[in-house]
This record gives sequence, C-alpha cells and structure tokens, in this order.
Amino acid sequence: MARSVYVTGIDRGDGRQAVELGVMELLTRQVDRVGVFRPLVHAAAPGQPGSDHVVELLHGRYRIDLPSAELYGLTYEEAAALQAAQGQDELVSVLVDRFRALERRCQAVLVLGTDFADTNIPDELAFNARLANEFGAAVLPVVGGHSEDPEAVIAEVRNAYRAYTDLGCETLAMIANRVAPGAKQRIQRGLTETLPIPAYVIPEEPALAAPTVAQLVEATGAEVLLGDAAGLARDVRGYVFGGAMLPTFLDALTEGALVVTPGDRADLVVGSLAAHAAGAPPIAGVLLTLGQHPGPNVMALAARLAPGTPVAVVPEGSWPTAATLTHLEGKLTAASPRKAEIALGLFELHVDTAELTNRIEVGRSERVTPMMFEHELLERARAGRRHVVLPEGTEERVLRAAEILLRRNICDLTLLGEVDAVRRKAASLGIELPQAQAGADRAQVRIVDPTTSPLRRQFAELYARLRAHKGMTVELALDVVTDVSYFGTLMVQEGIADGMVSGAVHSTAATIRPAFEVIKTSPGASIVSSVFFMCLADKVLVYGDCAVNPDPDAQQLADIAIQSAATAAQFGVEPRVAMLSYSTGTSGSGADVDKVRKATEIVRQLRPDILVEGPIQYDAAVDAHVAATKLPGSAVAGRATVLIFPDLNTGNNTYKAVQRSAGAVAVGPVLQGLRKPVNDLSRGALVQDIVNTVAITAIQSQDHSDHSDHSDRTDHKEPQA
Repeated sequence: MARSVYVTGIDRGDGRQAVELGVMELLTRQVDRVGVFRPLVHAAAPGQPGSDHVVELLHGRYRIDLPSAELYGLTYEEAAALQAAQGQDELVSVLVDRFRALERRCQAVLVLGTDFADTNIPDELAFNARLANEFGAAVLPVVGGHSEDPEAVIAEVRNAYRAYTDLGCETLAMIANRVAPGAKQRIQRGLTETLPIPAYVIPEEPALAAPTVAQLVEATGAEVLLGDAAGLARDVRGYVFGGAMLPTFLDALTEGALVVTPGDRADLVVGSLAAHAAGAPPIAGVLLTLGQHPGPNVMALAARLAPGTPVAVVPEGSWPTAATLTHLEGKLTAASPRKAEIALGLFELHVDTAELTNRIEVGRSERVTPMMFEHELLERARAGRRHVVLPEGTEERVLRAAEILLRRNICDLTLLGEVDAVRRKAASLGIELPQAQAGADRAQVRIVDPTTSPLRRQFAELYARLRAHKGMTVELALDVVTDVSYFGTLMVQEGIADGMVSGAVHSTAATIRPAFEVIKTSPGASIVSSVFFMCLADKVLVYGDCAVNPDPDAQQLADIAIQSAATAAQFGVEPRVAMLSYSTGTSGSGADVDKVRKATEIVRQLRPDILVEGPIQYDAAVDAHVAATKLPGSAVAGRATVLIFPDLNTGNNTYKAVQRSAGAVAVGPVLQGLRKPVNDLSRGALVQDIVNTVAITAIQSQDHSDHSDHSDRTDHKEPQA
C-alpha cells in the first residue's frame, strides 16, 4: 500500500499550497511514482468537470504519468447531491473507491484537503479527518497566522492538533503558516514547548501573496496590448493610481508596482515605462482604464522603451478597477513557476525536511529517476551551502537560474558585470535580486564589476606572478583580469568563491583556459576531462570524456577513467567502468582497440579497487543479455555505470544521440581534474541545466574542502563590490 499524506487546514487563507508543494517535493525525492488526489474540487460551471490549479501545477511540474481526471474525486456539486440523496457514508465510500484506484498505481500519494471556500460541507474539519482515516493517510494540518498575534496562532495550532488527534488521525506535524516574520521565534518556542510532535513555523512571504500581472489580467478581463510571457509573470507588489502631473507621479512609483491610469494619459504611460527602462524603479506593468487605447505613436514608443513590459486596458474606470484589485492574492499555478520556486525555498528554509521525511516513512525507491537525481543534487548543495561565482551576470538564463538558486537556498552567489546593468536586466525580467545582508540565514547574492572592484589590483598582481614565465606584467594583467572569466577564476583561486560556472554565452575555451592557467590540475591528475550524468528513465549513467579531450592516448584515457569513477562515486553512482571500443574482449585488434586495451590495463595497475572492463562494446556494457554472450562472468559487462569513450568524436555524438533519442536528461559537462571546481555550460543550456551545474559545482567544492588543506581558502569570504 502506498504511503499517503493528507495536507489539510482549519480555515481559508492559510497558504497551504506552499506546504502541499513542499511535501510533494519531499515525496518525489524518495520514490518515482507519486500521485496527487483532490477528493473534492470546484467546477468552473455547474455540471462541468472540476479542476484545481494546485493539482495541475503538481501534475505538470512532477511529471505525474496519470490522466488528470484520475486525480480528482467529485465536484462539490456532485458531492452535495450524493450526500443529500444517500448520506455522508455513501459519499465517503465513493471517494475512498476513487482514491484506492489511484493509490494502487503509486508508491506514495499526496492528498489535498478541502479548501473551506464555499464548500457547503458541515463540520469541514471532521470531514477531512474522516477522509484521512478512511484513506489510511497521515495528516499534516496547516494553520494560517496572517495578521494574527503570536498567542492566537499558538492557541489555534494547539486546538487544531487536539481536534485532529481526537478524531483518530495520525498527525505527522503541525505547521503555522503566513505568520509575521517578527513573531516566528515566539510562536516556534510556544509550540515546541506544548506539542508532543514537531511544529514548523513559516513566515509570511510577500512575493507569494502578490498576484502576477497575468492573474490580474484574468481577474479584470483586461485586454493585453503589449507584453510577453515573462512580463505577464511579474509579481504585482503594489498599485500606483495615476492622476497627478508627471513629476509628482514619478515620485510615487515603487518597485514592482502596477500603474493604473486612464488610457488618455500618454504622459504617465510613457513616463512610467521610461522610468522602468532606467531601472528607477522597475514596475510590473501598466493598466489603462476607461477602455481608452493610446495612439499608435505612443504604443510604438512604449514598445521600444520597455520591451516585454505588459500594458493592458480595461473598460471600467479607476474606482471599480481598484475594488477588483484590492481583493486579489497570488496563487500557485502552472503558469507561475517563479512562485513555485519561492514557495519551495520558503518551505525548505523553515521546515526540517529530513525530520518530516523520516516521519512520513516512505521507503526510498531503488530506481533513480532524473527528477530524483536532480532533487538529490539540490539537497546536497543546500546541506553545505557554498559560494559560486557566475561571470555572465547580464545573461537572462543565468539571472533566472540565480533567482531559483537563491530562493531555494542552494548556494551564495556572485554575479559579475556592471552593477547597474545587471540590476536593470534583472528588473526588466521581473527578477528580484535582494541586497546581501550580513548574518542572514538565506542564500546571498552580490554583484561585482571587475573593472571597478578593489580586487582588480590584487588579482592583477597574482596573475602576473603566475604567468611571469610567459612575460606577463602587472600592467598587462590589469586588463586581463577585467575579463569576467579570468576575474571569476581568480576569485575561486583566492578562496573568495568556492567554484565558478560559466559558458552560457562564452565558449568552452574562454571558460576553462583561465582555469588551466590559474587553478591548474589537482595532485595526481595529468589531464582535465569531463563527464555527463545521463539520467535515463530508471538509472543514471556517467559518460566521459564528451567535451574536452579530442583524442586522448592510453595514459590519458586511463586517467579519465579513474577521474570519472571518482566523480561517479562522489554523486552516488556506484562506479563500474566500461572502456568502450568497437570490439569486445580479445575479438578485435588495431591501434584504436589496442589503445583502449592498454588504458584498461593501466587502470587495473593504478587502481585495482576499481571494477573495470575493456575493450568492450556499448551494448555489452549495458545490456545483460548481450553481456552473457560476449563476456560471461564479467563483473562490469551488462552492469556498467561509467562509460569511457575512446575519443571526443565518439563520446560527444553518443551523449547527444542518447539525450535526443532516449529522452535522457544530460547534466554536464562536469569538469574533473582541477584543483578547485570550475564548470562549463553548453551555450544552449536551459535554466534548469544551469541550476543543476551550479549545484554540482557546490558539491564538488564541499568535497574539496573535506579532503584538502584549508590553508589556501577562506570559506564565504565576502568580496568587496
């Protein structure tokens, strides 16, 4: 039977969607078949099927391989009719049958309780408790603390605990959500002292309560005149109603505000967009009232001033529009992935996820899916937070990845680039880069301009010493170190940052050449190489070298194999190394096969503890049936996890073929053999690729600090901007 968790509450406005998302994240880290079930759901209109924005978010985000209709029980309308005709017992029986049908196909199920919003269910708390008991699910009650004083929140949580316990529920923990940040410690202390189970306190996060421009457009029925998807996804953190003259109006603008003004005020439209373009301050968008469209010249100027910034129009005047906007709150939907990252970051920061996972008691799956591997990367990086420098500070994908990394508390970051340019670019994308705060428990970000940083002289002197044998002088080095790749590499060398990730817009050579010159190879490594983690449907394989060395000789190939085995083990993949060739065993000969055969012998001599087989063909390495014929009795054949290609041509083409044809997630390239971690990105890297690579870099840094002399580094030394 699947282990089920029933997230429920006691009233509206508790913000439990963030908790539901957090619990789903925990479950998908442990098992690969997780279901979600909403027993009762609102229908868009009477007689129509129901749908729910949280269910749809979880269904898409976690790639639940089940039809959407199977994730719901009944609509509230159907439930009311059934209960009126046949009683609550029959209603519960039908819901249990539908839940069991889903449960049989899953290893764990997250159940989303009723939302206490126009449900017409008498004693809704008791109804949720009964469903949880009938489903055999442990409950996780969430109590909202918005605008409540600490004593009231403590009392509400204690009362909810007693209510669910008295109704026979197994209660995992209690969560007080949306509490005033200043009251968190007082509430946490009060609950810890009075409850026999864990209690977690999550503070209010304004970014979650803020609606997006898209949600506002939907609520008001506005017509979008300008704006792209990224602009519509911006959070609306306030409203500025335009009526004053332009100079006074500009003084009233605030960051993230939505400008609401009559459509005939071209001066306010152009002025607010010009202020946004200058980053003083960046706004969420413009909403025009009274159904008036600005003229084509004004709209053309608006499009040039702030590309992507939404401009929409509503038929109503300012007063009815304001009444609609006042009651809008943000919600988690599939169309707001940024809010999902914010919610997860908040949950992971304030909930002891290891403790809660243990209490849920979900046995870890033996299969390792791509999602589970990615989750593990983020969790390990977060557990020993490091500092990573990203040289490409104005690149959109890097900024979006940075926001995720910061929100999820994965690592501290330094973005390189001209400070105002980085902040303007972030603002234009609706990305918030908070100012660094000393002693904060959240991940921090700093923006450093290499051309103006006080570190420039120090780095130039260091680089001149390192490259003196090549004729480098301090004067020349002062120019070299303004290159962001060199500046970032020198930050790593000096221990100001723990690792570097670049390559979204720079070439591989531009990224790793500074590392070769400054950081150099680690002791015992004769070569720098790379691996890809190939996340297949049910396992993770390691491919090397697919990105750096065109035609390694036997000694270099052996070194690549040894490095790759170590990297595999570092990331939880048991190394069984296959030295690939077009021939298996002794069946072939020739220079190419002989190189692989010699490399295999070198690995066995240098590292007899590593399981290695070669030369071996790919099919014999990964397919047990082929292996039984070609290499019976081999400890590696048919079970290989680390596959070493004889040259770059073979490796690069193979990883791309598997990635595209088998739908594998390729994480990498991950560089190995350097004394400190520097990693390269593909110039086609997606945002999630960048997030994963930064997490890998942070983990490599953790391993370096655990196994090296700490005299050459300073943990989290703050750069001077």
